[in-house]
Amino acid sequence: MTIRLGFQIPNFSYGTGVEQLFPTVIAQAREAESAGFDSVFVMDHFYQLPMLGSPDQPMIEAYTALGALATATERVQLGTLVTGNTYRNPTLLAKAITTLDVVSAGRAILGIGAGWFELEHQQLGFEFGTFTERFERLEEALQILDPMIKGERSTFSGKWYTTESALAEPRFRDRIPVMIGGGGEKKTFAIAARYADHLNIIAGLDELPGKLDALAKRCDEIGRDRSTLETSVLLTVMLDENADPAKKSGRMVAGGAKHIAEQVQARVFDAGIDGVIINMPAYTPGVIAAVGDALRPFVGL
Repeated sequence: MTIRLGFQIPNFSYGTGVEQLFPTVIAQAREAESAGFDSVFVMDHFYQLPMLGSPDQPMIEAYTALGALATATERVQLGTLVTGNTYRNPTLLAKAITTLDVVSAGRAILGIGAGWFELEHQQLGFEFGTFTERFERLEEALQILDPMIKGERSTFSGKWYTTESALAEPRFRDRIPVMIGGGGEKKTFAIAARYADHLNIIAGLDELPGKLDALAKRCDEIGRDRSTLETSVLLTVMLDENADPAKKSGRMVAGGAKHIAEQVQARVFDAGIDGVIINMPAYTPGVIAAVGDALRPFVGL
């Protein structure tokens, strides 16, 4: 797995009827693929996030949507950014991700994190627990998932989960790559160092050098070569030729396509991050391609 230029779809409110909702999702995925993006992600939520809209705004279930996108695309890798571990038993998640890998002919990425959106848990009946408990559950889940996505049986007895010779077949590849998402330097980065192929860092652009230093320490603590763990950052992009180029936000870049590309080069790649995954507040046909065209020279695609 290599993620140099990814696209995430965080918003399904397109000002259309529901009959045009998923065709618009497909259009974005296909535009990203044609523009040279190497991966497409959806959020794993049931309600829209507080910073993007109200809970009753459209939110489609992640793995159902990814299965459909697998048949509508040919090349891009597909995954969640990221799966909330608390929403599925790890054996069910193993079945979902191995099925996606079969349906997509080997393009699935297992993105996973501890979960954080309390309102979803409260209203939908998922156990939320404490911060510490959610990370305990994530680490147990990864111990179950790791053998299952390699075609091995998983027998595990922990505080939160129990399995007995659990197996996920069929599979398309020897192993599905794992991406951890988050910004926590102690817990999240330590789990990524132990289990992940890729870490998507959720942090402000100015924080990235410090985050990479912390990640290097977590890798050193377990004797892992830091260079074997890919990194990316999630960045919101607003394509607006009239935006003030000097105006910037912690996790957003606004301006013309050339300015956006220069900022990504200077603040992401020059900082030592391997890849960038972008999302956009709204979708207008052509904007994904415009940003992709500007970024491709910087990402080697």
